[in-house]
Amino acid sequence: MWTRRLTAVLGAVTLALAAHAAPANAIANGEEVPIGKYRFSVKLTMTGIPTADGGRRNSACSGSLISPEWILTAGHCFRDANGVRVERPVADLTTATVGRTDLSGTGGYVATVIAVRQSPTNDVALAKIDRQITDIRPLWLPRVAPKVGDVLRLTGYGSITSQNPTPSTRLRTGHLQVTTVNATTLGMTGYAPQRDTTPCPYDSGGPFFVERVHGRPEVVAVVSSGPSCPHVLDETTARIDVIVPWIQSVVRYQMP
Repeated sequence: MWTRRLTAVLGAVTLALAAHAAPANAIANGEEVPIGKYRFSVKLTMTGIPTADGGRRNSACSGSLISPEWILTAGHCFRDANGVRVERPVADLTTATVGRTDLSGTGGYVATVIAVRQSPTNDVALAKIDRQITDIRPLWLPRVAPKVGDVLRLTGYGSITSQNPTPSTRLRTGHLQVTTVNATTLGMTGYAPQRDTTPCPYDSGGPFFVERVHGRPEVVAVVSSGPSCPHVLDETTARIDVIVPWIQSVVRYQMP
């Protein structure tokens, strides 16, 4: 988990939606997404997460639809009272809002997370929902490895700062650039619309993807950890290309 995210959480436990031990925000210094665009984006809302002292807290993450009934997000979005990643919904209720750009509206779908699978190698989880969504085109899985210098788009429902973070009710977006390629992670830094465009609390699990001139966008990584936002330092993101076989085994996904 991320030190910056943990700090944000401790400062926000009295909020209606408190941060995880390490979430990311509604993309600091990003832009609002036009209504109806990037409909594969997902808001995860967790109500009644057990805490170590026997209490309950609420939280949120971001994610993306990769099949009609599976959502890609960060592994740390599903942790028990001891902070251990688990393969089950940890909250009393985990709701997935899919394809709703403005959460105050009524577009898209609302579903319940009923199962979780954790990647054995990096900070990635797959969350299964209780319905199939067939009229939103999911993100494609990556077919090539990312490279230093690649510019990727990010979407998320997080806050816009680590100071008293509150999840956004509007999907936001920005571009980050790959600075390092490691075995299971990517280093990324803000690119546009500003140099300090970065994920924040509650952006955890949000997809970094490449947009093709022809064809469906491909997910490259998901938000994992980083400094307090906004910032101009490196984010640590979880690579997806290195776990495609595992994703396919869980989702029964067929590459196009």
